[in-house]
Amino acid sequence: MTEKTTATTFADMGLSPAVIRSLEEMGFEEPTPIQSRTIPIILEGRDLIGQAQTGTGKTAAFGIPIVERLDHRSRRIQALVLAPTRELAIQVAEEITRIGRHSNVRVVPIYGGQSYDRQIRALEHGVQVVIGTPGRVIDHIRRGTLHLDQVRTVVLDEADEMLDMGFIEDVEFILQQVPDERQTLLFSATVPEPIARLAQRYLRDPVHVVINPEHLTVPQTEQWYYELREHEKVEGLTRILDIEDAERTIIFCRTKKRVDELTEALQARGYSAEALHGDLNQTQRLRVLKRFREGTSEILVATDVAARGLDIENVTHVVNYDLPQDPESYVHRIGRTGRAGRPGTAITLIHPKEFRQLRLFERVLRVRIVRRSVPTVADVAEKQREALRRRIAEEVERGVLPEFRDVALMLAEEYDSVDVAAAALRLLVDKGREAAPGGEQFGDTGAEPGMVRLFLNLGRMDRVTPADIVRGIAEASGISGSLIGLIDIYDRFTFVEVPQDVAHKVLGAVSRLSIRGKPVNLEPARPREESLVRPRI
Repeated sequence: MTEKTTATTFADMGLSPAVIRSLEEMGFEEPTPIQSRTIPIILEGRDLIGQAQTGTGKTAAFGIPIVERLDHRSRRIQALVLAPTRELAIQVAEEITRIGRHSNVRVVPIYGGQSYDRQIRALEHGVQVVIGTPGRVIDHIRRGTLHLDQVRTVVLDEADEMLDMGFIEDVEFILQQVPDERQTLLFSATVPEPIARLAQRYLRDPVHVVINPEHLTVPQTEQWYYELREHEKVEGLTRILDIEDAERTIIFCRTKKRVDELTEALQARGYSAEALHGDLNQTQRLRVLKRFREGTSEILVATDVAARGLDIENVTHVVNYDLPQDPESYVHRIGRTGRAGRPGTAITLIHPKEFRQLRLFERVLRVRIVRRSVPTVADVAEKQREALRRRIAEEVERGVLPEFRDVALMLAEEYDSVDVAAAALRLLVDKGREAAPGGEQFGDTGAEPGMVRLFLNLGRMDRVTPADIVRGIAEASGISGSLIGLIDIYDRFTFVEVPQDVAHKVLGAVSRLSIRGKPVNLEPARPREESLVRPRI
């Protein structure tokens, strides 16, 4: 029987709030084709054959309905998933655990190579979902440590691989140990004759869902990956951005919360970054995209769905801050760079546990993603010194103005010429920016033309509002509140723009500035030029 039911969003499936919350935290913004076409059928209790390539989201396709259909009051085994390898068993167990995080689901993987005692203790404590390799599952059945009399759902994952590994007889033995009144789900990339016979014997009027692999064209883009643990990601990312001379970059995160957190972290380190996700209204979205297209902001941090349909030229880099769910998403992401024959770079940051998934992407897409070492602080400093050297060399090639040459000759008579050049470079870095009225040095702080972007050390956690900020600055400095421009409030800090000709007045009033009864530190946002010689980490 062929399937009829489809769902375009997870909300359409009528999932519980606990599961929806878990999926949002996992970054599942919308279902993949195999998920949208199978989950509603599985929730109805039907048997199913799901035919799709590895890496298309099959685990969630059966994991979500398993969690939904559990009797959460019972600690008996209600679902059994058979997987061909220990690596896949562990991966499936981890994903179902994440899906059931807010539903108090107890999941245990059992596989060869791990102590029986540990697995027996876990089973004795009460388990609802077991994921196991056929051989170890049979061992526990024969030992009397695995009781399957309450199982209501059985999943055969990667059935064709189990066939290739000679597990079909073991699978049949296990199926004979579970109740006849059960739901059986078979997922496989292919359905050869032995698998078809197995399905005919053990599945009841199954719905057959076939997902034809999408023809994916990987853009001609350099593709690298860096291995980083979670606590290393922000610092590692900033070094990579600096060493790459990234001009216009889109960074993809798994969730809206991750987008906001990373945007704040980058802005606090002096990067001109903007967030783009589903919580922005259309006006905010258009403003963010306008600033990115015009180069006012250099980095766009986005979720997959928010970035859909973007048509932005000259994106030099795409960064997968979080690994996408499937190969299709990976291709769609990296396709944002390297357009119209221009070179592009795609960078992926992975946790060591994600290495297997990355290799899966390589096999499916038939590409090679090259490993690179994370740049050190010394690497970044050397890169930035080289950029400064090139700027000086270009200036020399353009020809030195006579008045500056005369000054240099006079200084060379009194001081060592190398010391003179080094002092000039220091002035270029520290004081070479045009002075604003009142003697303040601002440079390009990432503000709108004619404005200065200021950093304020209060944010949402201090319960400040734009009105609080406008009132506090206007009262302390004596300027009109109508002069104050864009205000971006984050969890722990805020950026506010004021006209350049009154910025010195606002900063001079910082000792009198109080917002919601709290003294405030106010200073210019870090100019972009500082990145030329100082690592922003």
